[in-house]
Amino acid sequence: MAPKPSQPVTDDSIVVRQLSHYQFSWIAGEPGRPGSYTLQLVLDQGAWEEVLTLDPDDADNLQELLSGAGTVFYDVRRRTLMFGTTPVGRS
Repeated sequence: MAPKPSQPVTDDSIVVRQLSHYQFSWIAGEPGRPGSYTLQLVLDQGAWEEVLTLDPDDADNLQELLSGAGTVFYDVRRRTLMFGTTPVGRS
């Protein structure tokens, strides 16, 4: 007999989701002030979305990481991107 979960599984109870698509945007600041970058994450084929506000260095670094990663996961509660997996024993 399979164990019964103490609560039903809902979209809100799923903590780690796979990144399906992403989009960077730049928002202009007030005159004479710097703008800001946002990164929209589309997770689990649109089941969840998250928008992160980034500084220019973070936006540049994340663009590089995202363009080179085969699989990316996002921990919704910790707001953490995780880039792929590596089998034990490989570097």
